[in-house]
Amino acid sequence: MVSSEKTGRIAIVGSNMVDLITYVQIMPKPGETVEAPDFEIGCGGKGANQAIAAARLGSQVSMVTKVGDDLFGDNTIRNFAENGVDTTHVKKVAGKSSGVAPIFVEPSGENSILIVKGANADLSPADVDAAEDMLRQADLILLQLEIPLETVAYTIRRAAEWGVRTILNPAPATKELKVSDISSLSFLVPNESELELLSGMPTTTEEEIVAAARSLIAQGIGTVIVTLGGRGARLVTADDVKVIEAVKVKPVDTTGAGDAFIGSFAHFLAATGDVEQSLNRAARYAAFSVGRRGTQKSYATAAEFEEFCKSLSASE
Repeated sequence: MVSSEKTGRIAIVGSNMVDLITYVQIMPKPGETVEAPDFEIGCGGKGANQAIAAARLGSQVSMVTKVGDDLFGDNTIRNFAENGVDTTHVKKVAGKSSGVAPIFVEPSGENSILIVKGANADLSPADVDAAEDMLRQADLILLQLEIPLETVAYTIRRAAEWGVRTILNPAPATKELKVSDISSLSFLVPNESELELLSGMPTTTEEEIVAAARSLIAQGIGTVIVTLGGRGARLVTADDVKVIEAVKVKPVDTTGAGDAFIGSFAHFLAATGDVEQSLNRAARYAAFSVGRRGTQKSYATAAEFEEFCKSLSASE
């Protein structure tokens, strides 16, 4: 079920993947074959995951992405539509496969992921131009790094010209991303290793994390939100730091939890304008997702999320 409440307009210029999820008892060593107890196929990709999270909570969501001319591509488009995501700017690329992500989930819930970009590599600045009318009307534009960096930088630059706020999740991390290319960004949401790579500074202590984040703010980025897994997140501005506490739950599958956090943050921010409150609610939304198996199918609807929040309040 998709919530009928529409509270904000969110656009995602980003990736889609088909998740090939294997649940393992132990990861094989090189040259070794081991039996795994279970396997699932699901829709994923950082951009698509964030889109589905926001849409299930009730935002008006539009996706700008590329799929292959294969069965996976058809299924991805159908999945967007079924979850209330506008597919006007989801285009097929002839002769290309859709993106795929083999995922290996261990008994602890931790995962290891490979990605094959496929048609995502063809998403270009021209596709952003083609979607300009829709993008200019968005409250927020979300981006990730599973698409060409040229397209990411172009979108951020154009959004600044339009007066539309942007959120970038700089994952998967790459040395090719330069701060100067994203200096007009509104919100950067890295983890510790991504922050270290982008800033060129250590991030092993709280003080180092704040210093690294502020080095990016000094170069033009508006706000840095550093995700720290079980230690929550840190909201860093030029003159303040807020601790966003993690919500303690028993993990079943952490796949897609970061995307649940960012997609729900965008939804709550577009609805309320309150950054800190939105991050605290996003932490709860991500906690809900790690208690379920799978990626997008672990994301709560607005009604499910409210029930989860009530259960947390009752146990506190």
